[in-house]
Amino acid sequence: MKNARKRLNARYLTALRSHLEKKGRRNGNSARDLGRAALTYGMATRDLALVHEQAVATLTPSHNLTHTRNGALKRAGYFFVQALIPLELAQRATEEVNGHLQHLNETLRQHNAVLTKGNRQLEHEVMRRKASEEAVHQGKVENEKLLAQSQVMQKKLRQLTRQIIMAQEEERKEISRELHDEVVQTLVGINVELAALGKGAAVGLHALKDKIAHTQRLVENSVNEVHRFARELRPAVLDDLGLIPALHAYSKSLSERKKLQIHMTAFGGVEAMGGAKRTVLFRVAQEALTNVARHAHATQVKMSITEITGAIRMEISDNGQSFAVEKTMLAKNPKRLGLIGMKERIEMVGGSLAIESVAGKGTTVRAEIPFTSKKEKK
Repeated sequence: MKNARKRLNARYLTALRSHLEKKGRRNGNSARDLGRAALTYGMATRDLALVHEQAVATLTPSHNLTHTRNGALKRAGYFFVQALIPLELAQRATEEVNGHLQHLNETLRQHNAVLTKGNRQLEHEVMRRKASEEAVHQGKVENEKLLAQSQVMQKKLRQLTRQIIMAQEEERKEISRELHDEVVQTLVGINVELAALGKGAAVGLHALKDKIAHTQRLVENSVNEVHRFARELRPAVLDDLGLIPALHAYSKSLSERKKLQIHMTAFGGVEAMGGAKRTVLFRVAQEALTNVARHAHATQVKMSITEITGAIRMEISDNGQSFAVEKTMLAKNPKRLGLIGMKERIEMVGGSLAIESVAGKGTTVRAEIPFTSKKEKK
């Protein structure tokens, strides 16, 4: 947490300074990005408030933030409110508890106000104050209890989601294996029998040979389709050769089917990652590229896998149509499920996911997963 706050402090200070220097139209995107970063680091609202307080203290001499009539102070407040939005959305489960605590605090303030009006029946007022303090204490205990229960439930929900994803992955492996071992082998056998039948037919049976040839082509097409279906479910090359060949194969297939140019560059050391992490990167790339092909109306895609300090970063950017990321994530529609699945997969291996979509520039999906230079366990 200490290192995370230190990094966030620097980013927050830079973003707030830039926001204060722009006196035109307000834009809270950078502030909300910082709020999402704070949420990724596991920081709470109070942690972000300390970050904001330090940034304001640093910028006060240069922007005169001590005067309430100064527009910069209002803009700083707006920036802080925008940064809080992602944290507040994630903490809805605790709103009822916080409301109860606020009610108890209001009761305490009312009691204190009564005590300041006079000293009549001093002993009685002291007893009331003690009762109020006890009520506050009980409220805090209840708040901590409910907060702990909420955190346990959130943890169970995350675990359940990750178990579902893992179960889906295992199911895909089984389906892929069955397609390769059973269906494809059967179709290949049929094709061999038809070829033998064609060679043994009499010369005068030209029509029969044409029919057999046509049937062979149908079977060959079926084999190709089943192979493609199996590769999309769980490409064997991912397990046999690694992540980079699997991404190359999938990109090539998608490019041919959707007339989409995909340029890929990759850091070879990514193959040293564990199998679970390489699978996560493949699934995120698969989902991102599928979304581009279905919704973006793009013509070009750039995909890169690079090594950064302590992590592997994968970026997928297109030149297609943009979309409202936050609105889509919050909306109750099927499109959000793919984005949420990507986020859950990345978080399952301790990584982070960011999606940026700008009108006229397209969309960029950025995934980062922890990585060390030593060979990881599969």
